[in-house]
Amino acid sequence: MGHPADTANGRFTYGDYLQWPDEERWELIYGEAYAMTPAPSRTHQRILLALGSQFYQQLKGKRCEVYCAPFDVRLPAGSQDDEDTDTVVQPDVVVICDPSKLDERGCKGAPDLAVEIVSPYSGAMDQKIKFALYEKAGVKQYWVVQPVEMIVMVFELGANNEYGKPTVYSKDDKIAVRLLGELEIDLQPVFMASTEQ
Repeated sequence: MGHPADTANGRFTYGDYLQWPDEERWELIYGEAYAMTPAPSRTHQRILLALGSQFYQQLKGKRCEVYCAPFDVRLPAGSQDDEDTDTVVQPDVVVICDPSKLDERGCKGAPDLAVEIVSPYSGAMDQKIKFALYEKAGVKQYWVVQPVEMIVMVFELGANNEYGKPTVYSKDDKIAVRLLGELEIDLQPVFMASTEQ
């Protein structure tokens, strides 16, 4: 199948996705292609680095691993073959604790934790489409970072396999990530990074 920019109403798979130019960033959700343009802002990138580095420092040498975008997370339906998988996303930050899900292409299966940093272009995608996708895939924690409001909404998968109401953290809070043991994320340097000139 062709490039998504040249194909109207096309349904795509990971096999198609692998043929697209490396300099373009796309996500596939249930076969529909979403362009990840324009490139993230400086504020977005500062938050990403500040958040990712805290996860990295605290997980170094432990079983769980952290990766920052661009990093492919393939979410196959059931026993779907890799090439036929129709959902491939690139969360801003992911933590994966099951090493069998990791390969040279990224992650195959639900990460334990996914973080999306909301931009002016991604609000509906992050808070509706990806929220439902991550919930259905079984991502245990989903964080939505709101740079303008300087808050983080943390959704946890409940016993009913649904996200409940989020716990909301502000720029002066620390998030104790019980899912990952003693890990704690300090939001002050994360949001301070977003306001640096």
